[in-house]
Amino acid sequence: MNLVVSHWSANAAVLAVGLAVAAAHLAGLLGLRSDARRGGAALPAGLAREAIAFYSGLLLAVLALVSPLGYWAGTFIWVRVLQDIVLGVYVPPLIVLGAPWLVLWRGLGRDARPRATAASTEASTGASTGATAPVPPRLRSWPVAVTALFVVVWCGWYLPVLYDAGVHHPVVLAAQAVTTMAAGVLLWLQIIGSRPFSPRFGPLYRVMLLAAIVLFSTILGMVLGFDARVLYPAYLGVGSHHVLTVVSDQQGGGAELWVLVLEPYVIAGVALLVRWLNEEESQALSLGLDRMLRPPKHAWPTRTGQR
Repeated sequence: MNLVVSHWSANAAVLAVGLAVAAAHLAGLLGLRSDARRGGAALPAGLAREAIAFYSGLLLAVLALVSPLGYWAGTFIWVRVLQDIVLGVYVPPLIVLGAPWLVLWRGLGRDARPRATAASTEASTGASTGATAPVPPRLRSWPVAVTALFVVVWCGWYLPVLYDAGVHHPVVLAAQAVTTMAAGVLLWLQIIGSRPFSPRFGPLYRVMLLAAIVLFSTILGMVLGFDARVLYPAYLGVGSHHVLTVVSDQQGGGAELWVLVLEPYVIAGVALLVRWLNEEESQALSLGLDRMLRPPKHAWPTRTGQR
């Protein structure tokens, strides 16, 4: 119980950033409400649900850094892995589902809507009509590049030289937290979209991106889980660790990478597959109706002048 109730951190930087973002978002909500009253228009549908998702992600990120989870991450590998999973896997989808971009833009005192790219506009149009918007050739590799960036950031921080540096240098831990969350947000923007931005590719393509991430995360978990060597020697001199417990510690972290990473990706993958099957079924039904309504053609040609 002492592990939970003690070692809470009043990190001024984390608390200041969290409060500033929350205040800007709240100001944006109030501004949008005021704009809707003046213009006689209704607020966007689902705005309250999006706000709950965004504040949940923001609160989860702050807790991961100021709670005992942040303190014991410098002592136990499995706790640090758990912190990485929270910041890189669970916080980003909540933020993306919260769609805070227009609200934050309004909260910063900007009345105009931020200019979206042509690809985003086309994707939004395609999403509203149920069709897949055409993707410019120069943007076709963008989701793949974002996925590769997330894999590099996610796995790169587990290199021994970087992981050990985080034990003695809080700046390194802060850089890991920021880059992991940023890469995760970019990734989930490609997977589920976030108003006013929509993914550029269809559901099945996004499922393949999720499968690639799960594959690399599983490989990383296998490295930590099955290697009998001490991969992170900096933890040998921390707390009461000795060689055997450090190996067991990193193996526990590898098990977490196997199990705890899967849930958000599996949920998103199942939802995307259901959507893809519904689209395929709708397309097949549409083609079937077209065949039924199409005038039938005669099997035998008629002779010219025959009555």
